[in-house]
Amino acid sequence: MRSEKVGRSELAAGPGGGAGAGFVLEVRDLRAGYGDLAAVRGVSFGLVPGEVLAFLGANGAGKTTTLMATVGVLPRMSGTVWWQGRATRAPLHRLARSGLAFVPGAPSVISGLSARDNLKLGPGGVDGAVDRFPELKPLLDRPAGLLSGGEQQILSMGRALAGSPRVLLVDELSLGLAPLVVERLLAAIRAAADESGLAVLLIEQQARRALTVADRWCLLHMGAITHSGLAGEREALEEAYRANLGGGPAEGPAEGPGWGDGDGAGSAGLARNGAS
Repeated sequence: MRSEKVGRSELAAGPGGGAGAGFVLEVRDLRAGYGDLAAVRGVSFGLVPGEVLAFLGANGAGKTTTLMATVGVLPRMSGTVWWQGRATRAPLHRLARSGLAFVPGAPSVISGLSARDNLKLGPGGVDGAVDRFPELKPLLDRPAGLLSGGEQQILSMGRALAGSPRVLLVDELSLGLAPLVVERLLAAIRAAADESGLAVLLIEQQARRALTVADRWCLLHMGAITHSGLAGEREALEEAYRANLGGGPAEGPAEGPGWGDGDGAGSAGLARNGAS
């Protein structure tokens, strides 16, 4: 299915596609930060239905700031967010009501409520979440605060996917979780994209894990998208990490975040942000 989306993904890799380019969510020339300090500058991207876009980069590269400014949690200094074809400055709760789901890095559960009652707070209810994550069924009557970190994140993801959103934004999915839990969550994200046309922005430091489910990637460095490409362009990503770290071409995999596993590289080629 990923190969079917290559044409649209290449279009979405750079800024300026416009609201008519098939994007369900598009960000143009985003500038945002804290106080007078711009932590991200000129960030542009778009999501089309049925694809997973991985935002990669080291800690502090601007990934989470981009996400927070996109959904209005952090004020934007400049730039435009297009939601379902219209420019918007709507806050997160209004975007959520119109089909956007957001799963933060820390589990977003109410610890004093049972898992069942946490799911009832979402638009899809209990059954929709359990359909996607059957492992939640024996946990439904437990207080959410007594679940493990992985179980809490599965609960958060189940609540988000149960509502059949049009767009899912996920921040640092692998943070503090066991590899098996991360693989389970990533598989559920990929399945939702393939089966229901969900568009996903996946914020992640672990590049190798993210690329197992992503269609495209963008690499952020010091608040800007420096490189982008298709998921199969592993060699391009390796070279992009080296370029951002100030190194030149070298043999072997790049020592970027989540890299250095020794696997063979993918096809060569590098798509700069904004390049055709």
